[in-house]
Amino acid sequence: MKKILALATLALSLIGITARAAEVETRSLDEIYEQALKEGGSLTVYAGGDTPDQQDGIKAAFEKRFPGITLNVVVDYSKVHSARLDQQFEDRHVIPDIIQLQTLQDFPRWRREGKLVPYKPAGWDSIYSSFKDQTGAWTGVFVDAFSNVANIQALGKDDAPLNAPDYLKPELKGKIVSTYPNDDDAVLFWYKQTIDRHGWEWMQGLMKQQPHFVRGTQAPADEVAAGKYAVTFTSDGSLRPDEKSPVRFALPSNDGFVAWAQRAAIVKGARHLETARLYLNWLLDKDTQQNVWTMWSVRTDVQPPAGYKPVWEYSNANLSAFERFMADRDGVERFRSRIQLYVGDVQGPSSAGVLGMTPTRALDPATLKAPATGK
Repeated sequence: MKKILALATLALSLIGITARAAEVETRSLDEIYEQALKEGGSLTVYAGGDTPDQQDGIKAAFEKRFPGITLNVVVDYSKVHSARLDQQFEDRHVIPDIIQLQTLQDFPRWRREGKLVPYKPAGWDSIYSSFKDQTGAWTGVFVDAFSNVANIQALGKDDAPLNAPDYLKPELKGKIVSTYPNDDDAVLFWYKQTIDRHGWEWMQGLMKQQPHFVRGTQAPADEVAAGKYAVTFTSDGSLRPDEKSPVRFALPSNDGFVAWAQRAAIVKGARHLETARLYLNWLLDKDTQQNVWTMWSVRTDVQPPAGYKPVWEYSNANLSAFERFMADRDGVERFRSRIQLYVGDVQGPSSAGVLGMTPTRALDPATLKAPATGK
């Protein structure tokens, strides 16, 4: 017993050393940039998402701000990237410098396994406390949220659904598109919190509406924008709507929605360590948080657009409940099995494509295949 206690004390001591080693960054972006250029001019990020070009806005903004550095953002479903990274760790052939994923449950595990590099970007104290690991092993870099997305030209602004029961109105039959809940854990949680509130009768009513199920969370938003379907509740949207677009994102008035801070971390053994630090500092910089991402900031000193509160002030955002849900893998799988009885097996190819074990570049969005050149 004494030996076990001694080992536990040593482990805690080492954790403390790790925490103290991650001091808050004091260098400017330009100072880090100068060092990053010496690493070869590239950075590879494995980013959770649905289509190869989904992070092109981030890529373009970063490369414009830091000429001479190529940002290779490899997009795939977070659950696939998670498995891919575990295999790469096992094979001792790790590709990404940065991982940026929705699988919240993976980051504490990777931290315990010593697979992440503790780092605290500039502005660390302004990041909302629940969105970061106190040792610096990982931090949330932007807030994403799934809620109501409607084509107001197809429905009329006043007829767009806000709460779950609204989707059961007869006039929406055949007009609803949803991501397969058994294919995406954040979508699965949207269904979970809705069924917890309204019962399985709501799910039965939804299926009578003949919803169309697709893979990925980008497809529903795209199909609503194109007018193919009128509404979805399984996509994000901009808090600053384009007035020329018929699409509007809206929060429920009574029910819950799903929100989380997408977590990012530097992978142990990253070959471009300074460039990885540059990326995190830039992504968390006030200007980037205000002007590049289209939803909520993770920083407490960046105000949301007019008409919105900081996301942590919405009790129905279910931030902590979603994190607990993601950590309870047995519970996730039990609910996934039940919902599958209603929606059936996931059909169709991945919207992100099939990237293999060690992808280094984004797929061509037109073909979902690796680009023919080294671009």
